[in-house]
Amino acid sequence: MLTQWLSWLGERITGTSSTPRTLVTDELGLILDTFATLVGPLRRETMTIWARVTEFYGRHAAARGLAAGEVVEEMQYLRELLIRFLSPDIAQLRPRQSMALLLRLNRLVDRGVAKAVVGYTDVLAAMLVPAREDSAGRIGDDPEAIRARLEALRAELTIIAKPELDPAR
Repeated sequence: MLTQWLSWLGERITGTSSTPRTLVTDELGLILDTFATLVGPLRRETMTIWARVTEFYGRHAAARGLAAGEVVEEMQYLRELLIRFLSPDIAQLRPRQSMALLLRLNRLVDRGVAKAVVGYTDVLAAMLVPAREDSAGRIGDDPEAIRARLEALRAELTIIAKPELDPAR
């Protein structure tokens, strides 16, 4: 799924010269891994991480120079990927179960879109208020800071979903 998502995004993956493709690839991989835990038994525990991952995604998208519509569009690609990849399995469920699952998947993507837009908007608002001393919400174009935040989010996810996502496996 990650390969297809990257393919659909094309050249938009690197919005700035300081954002290497591998960084965006890692971020999208984290989004997919987090989403995968949202449909399993650890969904309640993962919901707060989903919110932080998608909000950070929006922040990073602003730093990459994307427009707000592009942030939404990239997350909509996630929705399409999920439908395409999961539809054969969902179609085998009873109609009531399949509808419930599709609605749940869409709600989760919608929450992710909303949080991504919040993160994106926060970065824009922070740019309008340059005198503000608090720079915790600003990530800028520092790839190391972005990578460190992605690693911290992945570590949180791994703690919750250790058996499913342990990178050592």
